[in-house]
Amino acid sequence: MDSVDPQFESLLAYLKEARGFDFTGYKRSSLMRRVNRRMAQIGLAEDYPAYGDYLQVHPEEFTFLFNTILINVTGFFRDPDAWAYLRAEVVEPMLATRGVGPIRIWSAGCASGEEAYTLAMMLAEILGIDAFRGRVKIYATDVDAEQLAEARQAVYDERAMRSVPADLVERYFEPVGDRWVFHKDLRRSVIFGRNDLVQDAPISRIDLLLCRNTLMYFNAETQAKILNRFHFALAEGGILFLGKAEMLLSHGSLFQPVELKQRIFRRVSRQLLPVGPQSSEAAGASGHPVHGLDGLRNEAFAASPTAQLVLTSDGQIALTNRQLELMFGVSSRDIGRPFRDLDLSFRPVELRKYVEQAQLERRALRIADIEYLRSPGDMLYLEVQVNPLTGSDGSLLGVSLIFHDVTTTRRLHEELEHTNQQLEAAYEELQSTNEELETTNEELQSTVEELETTNEELQSTNEELETMNEELQSTNDELQSINDQLQASTTLLDDANVFLETVLASLRAGVAVVDSELRVRAWNRRAEDLWGLRTAEVLGQHFLNLDIGLPSERIRPLLRSASAPDGSPGEITLEAVNRRGRTIVVHVACRPLQHQHGGDTREGAIVVMESDEAQ
Repeated sequence: MDSVDPQFESLLAYLKEARGFDFTGYKRSSLMRRVNRRMAQIGLAEDYPAYGDYLQVHPEEFTFLFNTILINVTGFFRDPDAWAYLRAEVVEPMLATRGVGPIRIWSAGCASGEEAYTLAMMLAEILGIDAFRGRVKIYATDVDAEQLAEARQAVYDERAMRSVPADLVERYFEPVGDRWVFHKDLRRSVIFGRNDLVQDAPISRIDLLLCRNTLMYFNAETQAKILNRFHFALAEGGILFLGKAEMLLSHGSLFQPVELKQRIFRRVSRQLLPVGPQSSEAAGASGHPVHGLDGLRNEAFAASPTAQLVLTSDGQIALTNRQLELMFGVSSRDIGRPFRDLDLSFRPVELRKYVEQAQLERRALRIADIEYLRSPGDMLYLEVQVNPLTGSDGSLLGVSLIFHDVTTTRRLHEELEHTNQQLEAAYEELQSTNEELETTNEELQSTVEELETTNEELQSTNEELETMNEELQSTNDELQSINDQLQASTTLLDDANVFLETVLASLRAGVAVVDSELRVRAWNRRAEDLWGLRTAEVLGQHFLNLDIGLPSERIRPLLRSASAPDGSPGEITLEAVNRRGRTIVVHVACRPLQHQHGGDTREGAIVVMESDEAQ
């Protein structure tokens, strides 16, 4: 039995709520294996809540998940022996007795449509193309919308066509490039649509229903539900064609095997059969008088293997037999005693009310399932029959109580039920194992096909990588040449930077270079001495936001004017506070700076600051 994982069940409930796919009837072992496979591909190994969150954030993941769950392994004329038997022993005799009426066929779980088109070819061969177009409707359904879209195209590659006989390929397909297309005039008789076998209503009045290797993915309860729908869908005497992994061992009331080996079954009609015993009249016979009947009757009663007790109409003991004495200790010595004084009247069951009921209603009563503990460890199961005894004139003579010991029958029945349960469990286990093996085989076949496709893709990728390797080698050579050029340019640039730093350091005035946004791009050593800020502290900072003793509001207009696109120079002399806190007079000159960079003209300004303090 499949174990229940609450987190996994919550994920299935979310799939049903979000996209309408109900996987709750699928076998948990194979379903969890396929979901875990998809989760492993995206790096969420067996973390179902996290995967639910992932589905909410990435709705496109639903498509990949459903493609993983719904293993679509099919083919033309899959299991050729079964198709040959279906045609020769089932379809041809059925059509021979049908006259010219319509023929309705349902391919449930059709995947990419190969089996539906196989049916079309088989019926066209039997009926002829004109009769096929006029009489046959093939309904092909699946829950996978992508597979249905592919089936409607009716386009198949060379691999899919390998199982189609060459003469049928020539008659029913047209080549288009390296692929094959099913004839359009016959394609119109095949109707594709979405149908969930668990939730949606079945198609009715079906003569032949194919559902091959689909039931094996569902658990026993869901299989029974689907088979009841198939029984409803099929017309009287309709045929059900299953896959080789599906046997219907416990559904004999719905379908009887036509050929169990090929998994072909016929619908069983649900008709109520007449029940009840057949009455018959016993003919009486006359004979010679027999003497000593009273003694014979008394001895026969006493020797009866069934415990019996007879009461008079007023409730006194009239007759007992030996078996009654052995079972309850009531013997002929108790004759004449009131029945109510005996333990037997209320143990093991209250008999007095049943005796009164039989006397009043003048009908026999049966009391079943009575447990009687005769001694420790000796449990008996009894069934008591209470019969009113009447005379020829209808008057009540008394009551007869018969105690049937059904212990052996009860135990045999329990053993039979237990054996039947074990047998049914074994059948179900065998069927489940067989279906599990077939599911594994389907998955392996799907994996092999994926690996073949992957191998081809890898081979193509390898060729592309070889071409890319050659291109990379050529690019590497070019990059090496460019690297040499850059190295030479870097050397020249380093020399220029050293020269520029030397020039700036030799100037007696403080020099700052700013860009069009007034951010500092250069700062010489004299500026460091003058304002107490090192180069690393000011580069990239806004000049007017620097913490120096230079009144920013006085020089802002000069900077704005000089750094504008059509900048103009300007000068100003003002008082400032140097890094030592002393007041000094500084002459500030701003000159426009324009230079080319990557084809663009960039603006900025050069700020020269000369003070009157001794150098």
